[in-house]
Amino acid sequence: MNIKELDPSPRLLMGPGPVDVYPRVLRAMSTPMLGQFDPEFTGHMNEVMALYRGIFSTANHWTILVDGTARAGIECCMASIIEPGQKVLVPVMGRFGHLLKEIATRIGAEIVTIETEWGQVFDPDEIERAIRQHRPDVVATVQGDTSTTMCQPLDRLGRICREHDVILYVDATASIAGNRLLTDEWMLDAVSAGLQKCLSGPPGISPITFNERVARIVEGRKHIEGGIRPEGFVAANGPMIRSNYFDLGMLMDYWSPKRLNHHTEATTMLWAARECARIVLEEGLDNGIARHVRTSKALRAGLEAMGLKLFGDATHRMTNVTGVWIPAEIADADAVRSEMLLDFGIEIGTSFGPLHGKIWRIGTMGHVCRKANVMRCLASLGMVLARNGAKVDPRAGIDAAYGVYADG
Repeated sequence: MNIKELDPSPRLLMGPGPVDVYPRVLRAMSTPMLGQFDPEFTGHMNEVMALYRGIFSTANHWTILVDGTARAGIECCMASIIEPGQKVLVPVMGRFGHLLKEIATRIGAEIVTIETEWGQVFDPDEIERAIRQHRPDVVATVQGDTSTTMCQPLDRLGRICREHDVILYVDATASIAGNRLLTDEWMLDAVSAGLQKCLSGPPGISPITFNERVARIVEGRKHIEGGIRPEGFVAANGPMIRSNYFDLGMLMDYWSPKRLNHHTEATTMLWAARECARIVLEEGLDNGIARHVRTSKALRAGLEAMGLKLFGDATHRMTNVTGVWIPAEIADADAVRSEMLLDFGIEIGTSFGPLHGKIWRIGTMGHVCRKANVMRCLASLGMVLARNGAKVDPRAGIDAAYGVYADG
């Protein structure tokens, strides 16, 4: 076999994720390995727990990493919290609400969904009415759904769930570090995330946090596999968590001073997660969110001035992903994306389900969330659209974006 050395083409990743990785994170990933129970390494594990308490805005002790992409964190939280037969309410506002429904179904839960049009979010009162009607054990929702570019308000939802004694799980993969997320203040019981969006790291590990309400549920289902089970251990009375790998009970022991030998930690990904958090916290969460807001404002002003229409409820757009309607003159939307990629080295995204072929999604996240990238994207998109027959004014788009930055 004549397989050449890996040499990917240079790209600017401005889709809905993954995005370009911070150079400091790439350097951290080249750090040598340590044994997973080396005291130096377990010290770094403790540092990661402390760093991500800052990222999640929480005092939760149980703030850890789950090896695997963001979906691993979702499955770990849901499989460990939800018992077969329990009722789970899933508000569906896009593709990833359907994902939560799918995972809960596989766990054996009884599923109740409420749905809204893609491009809209739920009023918390609507979710409360569904809670009153269906009396779920768990509400599972997405904060930022990149399929629709919408951000679900959570500031009242946690309190609503607490008043009805319902556990609230939130998937914040696409929103964390670019949109406000206050785990403790908003009374969110469990939250999972990923590195590949506003944290601007590689996909492959999932930070999660959960409070004592969730910890008690997990302890009530605690089993430990044979071969590593301590002498005298007595399993809990609750049903065994159906996944071994995504068993929060054993993961809690792994991340505690017990250091249960549950799995071999993904050392290089832990280095990446550690550096992602350090970068975000050095900038400051509020400053980072303000940067995402300003960058998206410039991009959106440029798109509209160019002659394009933005997608979705303007009040509840994510700060880090912008949906834009594909112009009617464009017969082949994928050809435009291909020209952007191959001729200008810029990746933008399509969408799913009812929005497939109708909108493009442009991401401004983490390391990508910078003025130079907005200008490069607007100029390139304007030229490609004009070449493909769209009635756009690329120069007006650039001027509008400059105007946003000039206003400070």
